[in-house]
Amino acid sequence: MSVRLAHGIGDPPAHDPIAAVVALGANLGARAETLAAAVEELRLLPLTTDVRVSEPIETVAVTLTGEDADAPRYLNAVALLQTRLAPTTLLRELHRIEAEHGRVRREKWGDRTLDLDLITYGDERIDDERLTVPHPRAHEREFVLAPWVAIDPDAVIPGRGRVDALLAGVRGGGTRDARSVDEAGHDARSVDGAGQDAPSASAEERGTQ
Repeated sequence: MSVRLAHGIGDPPAHDPIAAVVALGANLGARAETLAAAVEELRLLPLTTDVRVSEPIETVAVTLTGEDADAPRYLNAVALLQTRLAPTTLLRELHRIEAEHGRVRREKWGDRTLDLDLITYGDERIDDERLTVPHPRAHEREFVLAPWVAIDPDAVIPGRGRVDALLAGVRGGGTRDARSVDEAGHDARSVDGAGQDAPSASAEERGTQ
């Protein structure tokens, strides 16, 4: 893909690589295989390098009315990457990958084959009709914070603080059930080898759960 096609008119690439964080989630179909395939597609994005992915955790689905223990459980992971793609271009690519894996947006926070949320894009703070970063709910979501701090213990959400402190606060206040795949007694393959929210972070609402 040419650089021009990669960034599109009006969205020039950054001069230097930017550290971005993407949350991945799936609760339908072959979850581990879907996350693994999505990770490989992240690695193939133009102007993007150094993709690292956490081990997956299994979590209870979150809906508009709260946790739903009867819904299919999610596998969630977090990917760290370096990219020169503009944030809107990166988000567009995340939406494309979701669509290729059968993602259909019929219900807000509904079940999904794949969810890719742009959580942070460097230290930038963006809030417009196309994109919101940092993701407006990432700081209160254990299924984002737990895998993130596992792969980057010193991670920080701009304007919110350290991820480890945010995770401690979420857990201290009582949280959803979030277990590593090993702890949950399921397939222990990592997403690397094998989410559940705004075009913010999700590829869904302005939209992983």
